[in-house]
Amino acid sequence: MEWLNLSVRWVHMITGVAWIGASFYFVWLENNLNRVNPRSGLAGDLWAIHGGGIYHLEKYKLAPPTMPDNLHWFKWEAYFTWMSGIALLCVVFYWNPTLYLLAPGSSLSGPEGVLLGIGSLFAGWFIYSFLCDSALGKRPALLGFILFVLLIAAAYGFSKVFSGRGAYLHVGAVIGTIMVGNVFRIIMPAQRALVAAIAENRTPDPALPAKGLLRSRHNNYFTLPVLFIMISNHFPSTYGSQYNWLILAGIAVAAVLVRHYFNTRHNSQKYAWTLPVGALAMICLAYVTGPKPVSTSPEVAKAPAAIEYQPLPETALGGGLKPAEPAAAPAAPAQATIDFDKVHGVIQERCAVCHSAKPTSPLFSTAPAGVMFDTPAQIQQQAARIQAQAVASQIMPLGNITQMTQQERDLIGTWINQGARTN
Repeated sequence: MEWLNLSVRWVHMITGVAWIGASFYFVWLENNLNRVNPRSGLAGDLWAIHGGGIYHLEKYKLAPPTMPDNLHWFKWEAYFTWMSGIALLCVVFYWNPTLYLLAPGSSLSGPEGVLLGIGSLFAGWFIYSFLCDSALGKRPALLGFILFVLLIAAAYGFSKVFSGRGAYLHVGAVIGTIMVGNVFRIIMPAQRALVAAIAENRTPDPALPAKGLLRSRHNNYFTLPVLFIMISNHFPSTYGSQYNWLILAGIAVAAVLVRHYFNTRHNSQKYAWTLPVGALAMICLAYVTGPKPVSTSPEVAKAPAAIEYQPLPETALGGGLKPAEPAAAPAAPAQATIDFDKVHGVIQERCAVCHSAKPTSPLFSTAPAGVMFDTPAQIQQQAARIQAQAVASQIMPLGNITQMTQQERDLIGTWINQGARTN
């Protein structure tokens, strides 16, 4: 499964780079055309040097007098990016939806979560296409704002039933489906109609290129938010936050501002303010998502040294997990020093089944990301990571498969706040 994941992810990355690279290049090309006194029939031209050679590129207002024998089309990059992305959704999220896709305690079953995920892709495309073909299509700024609100609403809805990663990746999948739908359903048909009209010596329908231009512009602004979502699984402070949908909204706004600057900087610098605003937005997001001191629960404050952990049954990782219940104990002074032995017990029961030199979980043959909790020194070394992923964002254990309790998370968080001492 890991090698299948790697292979599909690699194909997705390669084709995505090709698609986005081509998109960025043609936007740059369009913005850098020399439109001063162009040759008859041309919209502009451009000289460039790359790879030891000099290139002269010309753009026609409509088309050359006769069509060339070899005309290059840009479509397969988009199609294969989407197809490999869907394959990746299946491998990572749909193969075992209760592990990666659904949030712990989600009201959905695994099959229901998969159906919701797949259905959202088609629903997203049809709603988007309907809005573009409506009167809003003639008011692009208002249309863009409404699309943004709807996508963030989708992120909020996903966050209520999906894991943080699952919610983010499905927003990205909805956007990716919209983008490839634009290519397949609007942009390519418009280009084919244009070429056919020229070949048949008739006037092309101007409505189709206009629709293609609007959808192409949307794809261009969607690009950076989608790229962030693609790498977001490496940053649990974003998708792991209880406000992950708001964080996604903030990053999306910053990304669109940056994209807008690069789209317009060749004609004017009046949008130069978008770069510092985007940078400031990222700084603000870093501040508001920063780790906060752990608020010790009354149970931990009263009895930090009295929690006893029962071994999980051998079938625990196959399903039907039951959290270990703390044994009753006499009260201890509030904020007493946490005994590392108790923390060690929690981590061994809840975390080391995967994060070990020899994982006992059937899901992994090696420790994920090379993180191991076999020794006190290893646990102490990874304290900051444990704080971020098991205490602050609570995205670990994965899918809470070992059923770590809030009391156990508070215990670990208090131990880390007290200096993460092992003696």
